[in-house]
Amino acid sequence: MNTADCFTKCGQSENESCNLGNLQRYWLDYETHLVEKSMTETVDLSFLKTFVKNFSTNISEDLHFSLTPSQIPTQVMEDEHKPPDRVRLPRSLFASLQGSRAAVRMAISVLDIGPGKLFKGRQLSLEDDGRVLNNRLVGLSLGRIRVTGLAEPLEITFSHPRQPPNMTLTCVFWDVTKGSTGDWSSKGCSTELGAKQTVCRCDHLTFFALLLRPILDKVTVKTLTHISQAGCGASMIFLAFTVVLYAALRFSRQRFKSEDTPKIHVALSVSLFLLNLTFFINVGLDPKGSHATCWVRGAIFHYFLLCVFTWMVLEAFHLYLLVIRVFNTYFGHYFLKLSLVGWGLPALMVIGTGIANSYGLYTIHDKENRTSLELCWFHEKTAVLALYTTVHGYFLITFLFSTVVLGLVAWKIFTLSSATAGKQQQQNWKAVLTLLGLSSLVGMTWGLAILTPLGLSTIYVFALFNSLQGVFIFCWFIVLYFPSQSAVSSSGPARVEQTHTMSHE
Repeated sequence: MNTADCFTKCGQSENESCNLGNLQRYWLDYETHLVEKSMTETVDLSFLKTFVKNFSTNISEDLHFSLTPSQIPTQVMEDEHKPPDRVRLPRSLFASLQGSRAAVRMAISVLDIGPGKLFKGRQLSLEDDGRVLNNRLVGLSLGRIRVTGLAEPLEITFSHPRQPPNMTLTCVFWDVTKGSTGDWSSKGCSTELGAKQTVCRCDHLTFFALLLRPILDKVTVKTLTHISQAGCGASMIFLAFTVVLYAALRFSRQRFKSEDTPKIHVALSVSLFLLNLTFFINVGLDPKGSHATCWVRGAIFHYFLLCVFTWMVLEAFHLYLLVIRVFNTYFGHYFLKLSLVGWGLPALMVIGTGIANSYGLYTIHDKENRTSLELCWFHEKTAVLALYTTVHGYFLITFLFSTVVLGLVAWKIFTLSSATAGKQQQQNWKAVLTLLGLSSLVGMTWGLAILTPLGLSTIYVFALFNSLQGVFIFCWFIVLYFPSQSAVSSSGPARVEQTHTMSHE
């Protein structure tokens, strides 16, 4: 059993010198050998448990087998208590073979590959963050009979503890055609996730496993950071253009000195510019300096984040007064009062959070406790309540208010469009563009964060569009205060904010 000894050593250590291709191929071929040339019915090794049996192709119901760890797989009846780990082979699989043979010999194996380099594949080896769940493979083989493209897929159920939200599970099989030694592939398999069980459905027979990988591994975090940095850099440039443009308009257009709407836009632009700046500093500098320095950086980052949330909801409030309420909207020293809320309320929240000593080093870990990202933010363990209250909770409240206001504005705009005679299609697209511009002001791109639990693709979409908010605000500012000649003469919804601009000074 030299091969078995070598397999055991390579499975337990990543430093062991092994011929991975030969070892992996050996056990794949060994299952075929048990079916084709051996009369053995069971294999009971420390790392391999196999059950081999002849089955009629003329069966009347599906076959079920238990895959209890450290035990040889056994056949169970469908009406018996279902074991946590099990496999179901559909009757149609055997029916498809009736024309060529009356019975087939099948091997069902559970292979423990250990924590070493065996059956890791190129992708897992490069990421160094994922792993095979419980280091266990499930093999299903009819020997030299190839079974692919099953109309009714087989089912393998894997039990596991409840996984943290930053981890994802994927059903895969070992594809010997990938690379020189093979690699994992999910082609032909689907994954049905559960809290403590995951069901894999696949349309072929081979070796299967459940891959456990962090959603935000090091590679993903680096990519998302680069996307965010590029987007934030572009936003900072356009936000600076917005502020400079506003300053120039104050000198060239007398009405800009008294109008509140552009002032609110600029206040949001300034807060977003400062948030992007502190993001660059926080991500770019080493967080492992003095505790006091990290505390200050975390507090400043938190402050400007809350300022952005607050000014976005003030944009929504102002929009409500302009478009929905319209009448009886005079407030003395209006912009001054908004400024006290926009800059003062976040300061109070940060002071309270700071008194509770909530700021410090924040680390994102993967499943095996390897560090993916470090930054100065909230203490990851002791300040969870403060994080969820002052960031997640506060954002949710402001976002819901902004969403309701934007919905009311959309109803108002499209009602106005439908009441306008002629050029219906032109009015509709102007209404859509107006809503897109207003959505950038009230922070709808931040709402994409709610969709991030759906998968990695939504995280990328959120990182891209949210980091470009400053660019969207600049575009809206240009459209609003530098309209084309046709837009100036138009009474369409794109001018809704201009026509209702008011002074509260």
